[in-house]
Amino acid sequence: MTDSLILEVADFEQDVLTGIYSEETGKPQPLRFTISVALKPAAHYTPDTPLEASKNYMDLKFAASGAIPEGVHFTLIEAVADHVCDTLFLQDARITAVTVKIVKLAIAEAGEKIGITLTRHRR
Repeated sequence: MTDSLILEVADFEQDVLTGIYSEETGKPQPLRFTISVALKPAAHYTPDTPLEASKNYMDLKFAASGAIPEGVHFTLIEAVADHVCDTLFLQDARITAVTVKIVKLAIAEAGEKIGITLTRHRR
């Protein structure tokens, strides 16, 4: 059996230009992200293991905030998720898979969670 390490940043919000309807285009929409990455783990972690043996979880958040190109409109949130996956795969060769869950907050009417979950594996 192979060891695995999953890093996750859950339920953070970011405004992104996305949508297909006229009321959605031209202005950012609030999206809620949960991002998980599968990372090849170190053989063992000790109390003094340095951060380089893992990954800074803030890199996951950056992939859905600072790495989203400003002024670019994503028609589908699937494309936003794909961009996040590509960004993370480029950041770190140890990442073997990325899962991005996006909930569109602006279209919920009664607190339901409407969105997608995309998982990509390194090719």
